[in-house]
Amino acid sequence: MREPKIGLALGSGGARGFAHLGVIKVLKEAGISIDMIAGSSMGALVGSFYAAGSDVERLYRLSKAFKRKYYLDFTVPKMGFVAGKKVKELIRVFTYNKRIEELDIPLAIVATDIKKGEKVVFQSGPIAEAVRASISIPGIFVPEKIGDRLLVDGGVIDRVPVSVVRSMGADLVIAVDVSNVKKEIEITSIYDVIMQSLDILQMELTESRKLSSDVMIRPHVENYNSKSFTNINEIITIGEEEARLNIDKIKQCIDTWKESYNNES
Repeated sequence: MREPKIGLALGSGGARGFAHLGVIKVLKEAGISIDMIAGSSMGALVGSFYAAGSDVERLYRLSKAFKRKYYLDFTVPKMGFVAGKKVKELIRVFTYNKRIEELDIPLAIVATDIKKGEKVVFQSGPIAEAVRASISIPGIFVPEKIGDRLLVDGGVIDRVPVSVVRSMGADLVIAVDVSNVKKEIEITSIYDVIMQSLDILQMELTESRKLSSDVMIRPHVENYNSKSFTNINEIITIGEEEARLNIDKIKQCIDTWKESYNNES
């Protein structure tokens, strides 16, 4: 009896994306395989670290040590405030300098070509460059140039890349959205302005992603600022809690798929 191939679509959301770790941990504990991953922005970062072979406990330890001083390198603003060289090196270290096609778990990394206005999906090439492109929040990070493309955050064009992981061959898609818009949010910086604007722009599009995924997990992290790297433990725990609430639904989807597949066979 064939098991369904399960794809994980991990969405953008800044620091709130650490909730993805909690979801991955609970899926593993429940014995639910993760056969492929597609990620945008923070979802690409977490997905690449996991797909590169880091066990969840190591990623938990890493996240607790994740401080802005380790990955922010400010530059004179022209196309962004952050040069992005430090974060690219951090990604390179924690993905063991691997290429995407070398990973044990197939991975797709989503970025946006800002010149052509189109989605770019990386399934080969150096992980660090692709993830650096995917996390390039417009106006904050200097865009990543790869070939003739000028690339920014994958969340601009595909916040929760359900269709991408489906096209990779997933029979069932579990999507994780960590960018619910918080209303009456305190706006105190250009970062807040940009992130809240992106969340609002993507809000309607994400509703359609909910319909096209088999299970949509939405950790309630909207009360946390997307740059809340001081609340990582709480954000991870919320991811765990929301995943546990969806485990029965996921298992039911798996059973329904197997029954349907075997009846057709």
